[in-house]
Amino acid sequence: MEFIIEILSDYTTRTIALGTSLLGLISGLMGTWAVLRRQSLLGDAVAHASLPGIALAFLITGVKNSLFFFIGAAIAGWIATAWVSNITRNTKIKTDTALAIAIALFFGFGMVLITFIQRTPNANQGGLESFLFGQAATLLREDILIMAITAAITIIIVLLLWKEFKLLAFDPQHAHTTGVNIKVLDIILNSLIVIAIVIGLQSVGVVLMSAMLIAPAAAARQWTDRLGAMAILASLFGLLSGIAGTGISSFAPLLPTGPLIVLVSIFIVTISFLFAPKRGLVAQYTLKQKSKKRIALDSMLINLFEICCQHSDPQHLHSVNILKPMPDYNKATIKKLSEQGLITLTKQKEWCLTEKGITNARRIIKNGGSS
Repeated sequence: MEFIIEILSDYTTRTIALGTSLLGLISGLMGTWAVLRRQSLLGDAVAHASLPGIALAFLITGVKNSLFFFIGAAIAGWIATAWVSNITRNTKIKTDTALAIAIALFFGFGMVLITFIQRTPNANQGGLESFLFGQAATLLREDILIMAITAAITIIIVLLLWKEFKLLAFDPQHAHTTGVNIKVLDIILNSLIVIAIVIGLQSVGVVLMSAMLIAPAAAARQWTDRLGAMAILASLFGLLSGIAGTGISSFAPLLPTGPLIVLVSIFIVTISFLFAPKRGLVAQYTLKQKSKKRIALDSMLINLFEICCQHSDPQHLHSVNILKPMPDYNKATIKKLSEQGLITLTKQKEWCLTEKGITNARRIIKNGGSS
């Protein structure tokens, strides 16, 4: 509540919160496509490649202007993307190797340029190093306007080309046979990912921006199998990360906003990996335990049925002592079989299969040992 009041009353906090929210929204949306196309490292390469673009934009213009920086970073990021694409297409180098080379090459070149700029007598050069780890506090109204316009254009393009992007992500060969220009679509989608990364550099920084792109989408993937739902969830997770990270930073001024936003997004990923209903570790562990119990029950029921088959009467009474040497025997298993009406235990500690138990045992054996 205090954070909400501060957003409404304080211009700086309101500006930062709006900027980080837009960043989280667009990062989550475009990160969805990067995750589905298994291009998670592409975000890292583009983020690191944008550093020389920012430095060159400053060297050419001589002023610190967000629009010029965005343009320079976008051009550098797009060049890195095209470079990686051409290398993997025309050589035997794998994608991960090409991305690693791109990260090292462009980031190293960017650091050389940043160091060179810092040693020049230009008084405007101060603060460029903030793009390494981000400095959300430097966001201005003009920056927010650029981010809002860019986010709106990106969302519109994604909606207009939704079906085509879906084909590109899941079945590019089918898309090609239906006449869809795969190369053009790939360029458009990669360009949108580049733009999503570039607008977040000032807030999160070159080093951490790839996590901001991938983390919300990775979290969303744990909760759903539907593309539309995943895109919406990823956008909401990104937006929540931006707001929460800004909120924590506002009450702890010594903590940087950008890394806090990334930490919140990683926290959401952790919660998703643990507690998502189908893919979460807790759900998988629970399902595994249920499966073990079901297999034990089925195995015990089959063993009981085979014992009964040795007699002319399938419901022949047997002593409980006959069950104890069986590998799957335990009191909990026998109790569960009795509760399900598959066996009956008499007061004399004798058991027999019920009609339901005989039917189930025959069905399990017919199905190959699975109920």
